[in-house]
Amino acid sequence: MEVLTQNLYVAKDLLVAELQKYNPIALVATTFFVTYVLTNLRHMQLDDMGIRKRISTWFFTTVKRVPFIRRMIDKQLDEVKVELEKSLQIPDHTTEYFRTIPVKSVGREEVLRLATIYDNLEKPAFLEGRVSGAVFNREDDKNEREMYEEVFGRFAWSNPLWPKLFPGVRIMEAEVVRMCCNMMNGDEDTCGTMSTGGSISILLACLAHRNRLLKRGEKYTEMIVPSSVHAAFFKAAETFRIKVRKIPVDPVTFKVDLTQMRAAINSRTCMLVGSAPNFPFGTVDDIEAIGQLGLEYDIPVHVDACLGGFLLPFLEEDAIKYDFRVPGVSSISADSHKYGLAPKGSSVVLYKNKELLHNQYFCDADWQGGIYASATMEGSRAGHNIALCWAAMLYHAQDGYKANAKRIVETTRKIRDGLAGIEGIKLQGPSDVCIVSWTTDDSVELYRFHNYMKERHWQLNGLQFPSGVHIMVTMNHTHPGLAEEFIADCKAAVEFVRTTPVSESDKKSEAAIYGLAQSIPDRSLVHEFAHSYLDAVYALPEQS
Repeated sequence: MEVLTQNLYVAKDLLVAELQKYNPIALVATTFFVTYVLTNLRHMQLDDMGIRKRISTWFFTTVKRVPFIRRMIDKQLDEVKVELEKSLQIPDHTTEYFRTIPVKSVGREEVLRLATIYDNLEKPAFLEGRVSGAVFNREDDKNEREMYEEVFGRFAWSNPLWPKLFPGVRIMEAEVVRMCCNMMNGDEDTCGTMSTGGSISILLACLAHRNRLLKRGEKYTEMIVPSSVHAAFFKAAETFRIKVRKIPVDPVTFKVDLTQMRAAINSRTCMLVGSAPNFPFGTVDDIEAIGQLGLEYDIPVHVDACLGGFLLPFLEEDAIKYDFRVPGVSSISADSHKYGLAPKGSSVVLYKNKELLHNQYFCDADWQGGIYASATMEGSRAGHNIALCWAAMLYHAQDGYKANAKRIVETTRKIRDGLAGIEGIKLQGPSDVCIVSWTTDDSVELYRFHNYMKERHWQLNGLQFPSGVHIMVTMNHTHPGLAEEFIADCKAAVEFVRTTPVSESDKKSEAAIYGLAQSIPDRSLVHEFAHSYLDAVYALPEQS
């Protein structure tokens, strides 16, 4: 021990002698600077952006400030903006656009006349089954429509923020949640809330699981998600400052790579995510394996069943495991306004127990307006959305959902089998639930295929990383002969692209712009494209 002490004194003397060679102010400044840099690098490594994204953002922002580069970018952006705005153009009509609130009421008849004009602007004909997803109900049941109209009229002004004033809506929501808990094979402890749609259900689950880890003392939180997960998870990450660790999917099965998911887990992981099924490829991740990871590391597992929530429970084949029967599953999101066939917008987010759910709740015990508590992000909520969802679930019932699920799956697999037989088309994933996803080989330019289908009045979803196209099958695609017509048009599209030279309209098409966006390394430029599109959505046309 004495030898060690003597060595420490010698080392100290040597260090002091060496430091005396330098200016004290320089030493202090250098120490401060190095500490500052290392601390910030550590924070950047842990925060929701990460070092790589920050450096990339700084680099591209700096480059775009160079005047001639900025001019080139602006020129290209202007061209893209024109094409995006054209894609939103509507036919002229004889009415004036309202830019200020009318001084006097226009009257009931005029409101209904104008509403009819706007209603007739809808295109393409989604009820004819030519649109991927979007509208899930065929709307051909007069009794169902009239029922919704009456239910809406009774609950149009109800607000579940005031449960004592509107006890009926409160009970309806409780019934919807309990029916969904049982549908997902929960027990008496399973609980949840409704929301206005799948994105909000996902945000609420992310909020709850983030808060759980924050309460345990972790300052920085991360979630581990498949690359195929819904964009709402990235919206939640941006909103709640959660770092995302994105795990690639297997190029053959299009399910999340479990080995890489395990390797990404650390003490800051607040949740693991799997989809049932995912949006791009329609594949169901291995929820059982993800659940085991959750149990092993004591991490909540969220299953995004916004698409499959009202399909998978009603399939006769029970091979797909995804609900609360799976050990480790902590929460599930499911959209009643998709395959639950309720009018927009309603969804549910369910939890294994109240301990998890309470992390979603908000309470301000010290607000001057009184103690304020809410179960979801919103304060006031539209009670009629709850009532309409409740009505849809009672109207369609298990028998209706079973029959619908059978038709959806049969139509999906019919389209899948038809496309599998077309040379030049390559399926992405098994396509066996409600989505058929595919790309094309080198002999068929995908964006031209997509554009041809659009000209034939098929509105499909474009995919990226990798490039692809998918159709989300709804009840509107189950019309007799429609699947066969779609397959025939896909075959014609392949033949057209192979035998016809590229036109100028092809190069400027929306599909071509979408394809180009994938190759841009500076993703902030893609954000500018998207912002231009969203600006155009909220822009009124010039008065003719």
